[in-house]
Amino acid sequence: QVQLVQSGGGSVQAGGALRLSCAYSGYSSSSFRMAWFRQAPVKEREGVAAIDIRGGSTYYADSVKGRFTISQDTAKATLYLQMNSLKLEDTAMYYCAAGVRALRWDGASAYRYWGQGTQVTVSS
Repeated sequence: QVQLVQSGGGSVQAGGALRLSCAYSGYSSSSFRMAWFRQAPVKEREGVAAIDIRGGSTYYADSVKGRFTISQDTAKATLYLQMNSLKLEDTAMYYCAAGVRALRWDGASAYRYWGQGTQVTVSS
């Protein structure tokens, strides 16, 4: 059974940094893609970043390019999201997700497995 267990997150002032982690187990398919999504109150879930397990290609939303970095440690079976220069608008619940590679990396329906979510709050 595939499991995604998230850690990290919390509260930080604008301009600060946080790192999210997502430990995964139960699969080793090289055709998988893993991603981070976020959802703020009364907003739709949006893709933040994604990485192909095989090959390591990365994808980012325009709103986080240059500030966020997605990475993976396959030996530790862990996905990371390093978030720098955080802004108030980054405040949201963040979710890691895993699924087979699809045409669009930022479509939530392409991801079958989801972490439990972790809150990130950025204050002024």
